[in-house]
Amino acid sequence: MKRFYEAARVAAGSTIELDGRPIRTPGRQPLAVPTAALAEAISEEWNAQGETIDPRSMPLTGLANAAIDRVAPSAEAFAGGLAVYGESDLLCYRAEAPPLLVERQAQRWDPLLAWARRRYDIDFEIVPGILHRAQSPVTVERLAAAVRARGPFELAGLSPLVTVSGSLVIALALAEGEFDPGTAWAAASLDEEWQAEQWGEDAEAAKALEARRRDFEAGYRFLTLLAEKP
Repeated sequence: MKRFYEAARVAAGSTIELDGRPIRTPGRQPLAVPTAALAEAISEEWNAQGETIDPRSMPLTGLANAAIDRVAPSAEAFAGGLAVYGESDLLCYRAEAPPLLVERQAQRWDPLLAWARRRYDIDFEIVPGILHRAQSPVTVERLAAAVRARGPFELAGLSPLVTVSGSLVIALALAEGEFDPGTAWAAASLDEEWQAEQWGEDAEAAKALEARRRDFEAGYRFLTLLAEKP
C-alpha cells in the first residue's frame, strides 16, 4: 500500500491519528492502547514508513491490532492457548549427550526453572529426550493462572514470547522483569545455536532465526511499553 498520509500523532485517550483521523484496526475498531508510551511508539512506526507501507516493519501496530481484534473478544480462550505450553515447556526436555550440550542447557535453563519454582511454588518434571511427560496438575494450573491474570494487551505481547521460544517459563520471566531479553533469547535459541556450531550455519535457517528474534524482541518491547506509566 502506498503511504496515504503526511504524519501520525497521538491523540486523546492514547489513540493514534493519521492527519487528524483516527487509525482503525483491520476489524474497524479505533486503535487505542493502554499507555501513552505504547501509543507514541506505534505513532513512530507509522511516521517511519517511506513511500509504501510495510506492515512487517510495524510489529507494535500488529500486536495492538491483535489485542483489540483477536484477543479481547475471547481473552480466556487465547490465554488457554498460551497456557498449554506449560504442559511441555522447552526447558524441561534435556539432551542426554554430548556432555557439552547437557552442561549448556543446565547453565541457561536451570536458573529460569529455579525462578519459576520460587515464584509460583511449583516443581517440574525434567525429561531426558523428547518424549512427552506430563507435569503435575498443580504446576500446570499455577502457570495457567499466571497467564489468565493478564489483560488482552499483555496477552498479545506475551504471545510471541511463548510461541517463538516454546517456553511459557521464559515468557513469564521476561514479562515479570526477572531476566533480561538477551539472557532469555540465549535460552530460547540454544538448540539452534548448537546445531549451527556442529554443522555450520545455514543461510536460510539463520534468516528464519533472525525473523523469530525480531518477533521475540517486539513482544518484549510491547510489554515494556505497556508497563510504562505517565
